Amino acid sequence: MNPKELSLFRLAWPIMIELFLQFMIGTADTLMVSRISDDAVAVVGLSNQFFQAVIMLFALVSGGAGIVISRSLGAGREKDAKSVAAMCVVLIAGIGIAASAALSAGSGFFAELLQTPDRLQGMASQYIGIVGGGTLWIGAVMALGTVIRSTGNTRAPMLVALGMNAIHLVGNYVFIFGAFGIPKLGLTGVAISTLASRIIACAALFWIFRRSFSTPIGRRDYFRFDMPLLKEVARVGVPMAVSSASWTFSQLVIFSMVASMGAEQLAVRTYLNTMESFCFTLGWAIALAVQIQVAAHYGAGEHDKAFKSALRALLWGEIIVIANVLLLYGFGKPVLSMFTDNPDIIRLGVGVILCDLLLQPLKMANMPIGNSLNAVGDSRYVMMISVPVQWGVSVVGTYVFGIAFGWLIYGVYAAMIADEAIRAALANRRWLQRKFMRRDRPAASRAASGSIGG
Repeated sequence: MNPKELSLFRLAWPIMIELFLQFMIGTADTLMVSRISDDAVAVVGLSNQFFQAVIMLFALVSGGAGIVISRSLGAGREKDAKSVAAMCVVLIAGIGIAASAALSAGSGFFAELLQTPDRLQGMASQYIGIVGGGTLWIGAVMALGTVIRSTGNTRAPMLVALGMNAIHLVGNYVFIFGAFGIPKLGLTGVAISTLASRIIACAALFWIFRRSFSTPIGRRDYFRFDMPLLKEVARVGVPMAVSSASWTFSQLVIFSMVASMGAEQLAVRTYLNTMESFCFTLGWAIALAVQIQVAAHYGAGEHDKAFKSALRALLWGEIIVIANVLLLYGFGKPVLSMFTDNPDIIRLGVGVILCDLLLQPLKMANMPIGNSLNAVGDSRYVMMISVPVQWGVSVVGTYVFGIAFGWLIYGVYAAMIADEAIRAALANRRWLQRKFMRRDRPAASRAASGSIGG
């Protein structure tokens, strides 16, 4: 992979299409589930937050592996990149099997742990048991897609994601509405459809993964563990995983607090989660693309290009997100009306959208810079600012403003805005200091000695 050939938009546009299609299909998914009931939507929203927390186990491996692969390819060391890719798959498989077994066996326990309202307990337990029992496939799709993108091939994961979500959508239609003579299975059918689509996507991604390098990955490659490379993956990946896990678990706690506010507040948060995805989907694609670009430049020793790439991504990301949040504000009420006919939920949701005019641009201020810091090996700093702020501001603030002060969902958004603002200020300050330029040159300058860069 030649870093000079990796323009931001060449990397970003397939990711943009992939994420946008996922958003559109995810919206249709939520719309279909809403035809079952608002309770079903609440269960899916709460369960998915929980699954995101579980998926963070995979981020420990796939996040660091993706960056090391991009750096190694940027430095012209394909053999190292190939070794990291094979190790990533083996480790993800092990974690996935363990997580699947735990969620399948303990679905009822986890439903209670999430403080799911009593009337939703049975539905949540069944959904978690089926979808959570297939956690292996969730992790595999995530890891394989990350590795493939890190080689500069962002188109293949886009096409696979399109197929996966199309299959899921058709499956939802069949099971929810009883098409083609198949019994109506409601939320259980949605869970089955989710699992089946991920298994098919995993098979397609694995076929592409094995052919992502100049020589195909063979069986023997999966049994060769290079400890120096594994340590490099851990050095980058552990702080990334901690940061991601912190954010996801903090959101899980926040969702639990929202659930304690009542099913109506939880439904609003779930609907808004889906709608807000429209605001940052394209911006997040920019952030994912710039991480690949910055890692490749950094691996090649092109520090100044890495620095400027992040700032360019930040500018384009903000333009995109601001435009999208204005569209959300303009069409918020009619879109909410597509999900539910409950006037209280619609009224509350429209009010909360006003908060997004500030929240979403602040989120975008974090994403490309945080990803760029990770790409140059500064993931420890990102972790150090993320964990205390997310918990001390977002989680504590949700309890204080949302529950203690009685602001409910508005208090949740006030806390999230403060969290994003503080982290954005700290991350951007760090990048502008250019500390990574004063460290030893990474792998590209040490390739002759065979050591690993960072």
